[in-house]
Amino acid sequence: MTRTAAIVGGGIGGLATAIGLIGEGWQVTVFERADDLPKTGTGLGMWPSAMRALDRLGVGAAARAAGRPQANGHLRRDDGSLIATLDVERLARKQGEPVYLLSRPALLRVLAEAVPDGVVRFGEPVTDVDALRQAYPLVVVADGANSRARAALFPDHRLRYAGATVWRGVTDLDLVAGGEFWGRGVKFGVTPQEPGKTNWYAVLTVPQGYRPADDLAELRHVFGDWPEPIPTILSRYAETEVLHHDLSHLDPPLPSYVVGNTVLIGDAAHAMTPDLGQGACQTLIDAAALADCLRTEDVAAGLARFDALRRRPTQKIAAMAGRVSRLTQWRRGLWLRDLITRAALIPGPPA
Repeated sequence: MTRTAAIVGGGIGGLATAIGLIGEGWQVTVFERADDLPKTGTGLGMWPSAMRALDRLGVGAAARAAGRPQANGHLRRDDGSLIATLDVERLARKQGEPVYLLSRPALLRVLAEAVPDGVVRFGEPVTDVDALRQAYPLVVVADGANSRARAALFPDHRLRYAGATVWRGVTDLDLVAGGEFWGRGVKFGVTPQEPGKTNWYAVLTVPQGYRPADDLAELRHVFGDWPEPIPTILSRYAETEVLHHDLSHLDPPLPSYVVGNTVLIGDAAHAMTPDLGQGACQTLIDAAALADCLRTEDVAAGLARFDALRRRPTQKIAAMAGRVSRLTQWRRGLWLRDLITRAALIPGPPA
């Protein structure tokens, strides 16, 4: 008997879910509102748990080939002095492989190449999730942090401003190691991406909706005299496609990831701040876990198992990311901030 499913959203979560379900014998249709995959985008860190999910989906080798292993990173103050070291080499020894760095477009290409032609319907937004739920025995909501489907299913659960705004870009700079620089309520991060490319982001603690008249002038005012490579990156700002948006998270958390025959995954289910680098990772783990849970014919039992397996861990990580976000927004007591950070990194980052 053919099992059919509709997936709302053709991003990382939607494509990964399509791969997983097709592998379990499902006939899948993905509805994506954009006309094509994005050609630009910032960097992602694929932690070992996410790499295992990609292996489960059969695309781990391709993702490794598209990225590069991450070297140890450092957290520094705005004068360059060291707060703590992110020992990813120790993580690699413990987990059996390193964190891999690659861009969002590169990961999307890896996933898209594993999806058969005709599965993804580009330029077809879902405007009525209830109609879709009646037409398909299974609906997977994977349309991101600003999920319209989630808004219809859980109208009281919305994105909340996380207290900061961020600029993100990718510049032609080949760094070996990355890290973050923390000041008073502001931070600047750099991450090596594909060879010859470096991902960067600048975060300011400001009122919601803050938009300076001149973005570059604002960033130079705040970060212009910080240590290298920040001045070099800002000097190339005019050559860079920069994204600017407020940081937000889903609050309150969802009481369930399942509504009848419908399941939410990824940012649609647990949108979090990017401070732990776990958003895309948890989305991939969701997709692989969902495929495992839906191997049997009993959809209701499979969705219940998925909710029991994934809701608490993802909401715990989202809460941790929120705490780190608030910590980096401190303007006073920075010695205590640094002490808390060093203590938190002693056990190592989440795998």
